[in-house]
Amino acid sequence: MIGNPLDSTVALHHLIFGGVLRDYPNLKLVVAHGGGFLPAYSGRIDHAASARPDCCEQLHRMPTTYLKRVYFDALVYTHHQLDYLVDEYGADHILMGTDYPADMGEVDPIGMIEGTPGLDDRERRAILGGNAARLLNIEMPTIPT
Repeated sequence: MIGNPLDSTVALHHLIFGGVLRDYPNLKLVVAHGGGFLPAYSGRIDHAASARPDCCEQLHRMPTTYLKRVYFDALVYTHHQLDYLVDEYGADHILMGTDYPADMGEVDPIGMIEGTPGLDDRERRAILGGNAARLLNIEMPTIPT
């Protein structure tokens, strides 16, 4: 139940505190399961940088500075959590995720995104494919209106 998001949390934590995101500023990283638990509890890593500077001195910046560069999938199961990710990290950093064919996947990932009340049409289009196309340098076809 919590294994995959927990694994994402631990991996992302190691990438930040291990200096990978510091050393590779152009690295584009997409983390599954909405980034795990870290994006919703990010204040703790900044607190750690203040409370335990010995474990963070190599970072040169607050840990959440690096977290804000990460991209997350939208597989978070609730409109509230998706709104939170968009508010905190920007719609331009969220991509559609399905977890297909796993049984823990979102049954209707497109409907989940389209039904999230806090998103406008531009944000929905970005999450549903625009952001992935931009990250992968794929030209999106123009749809006549």
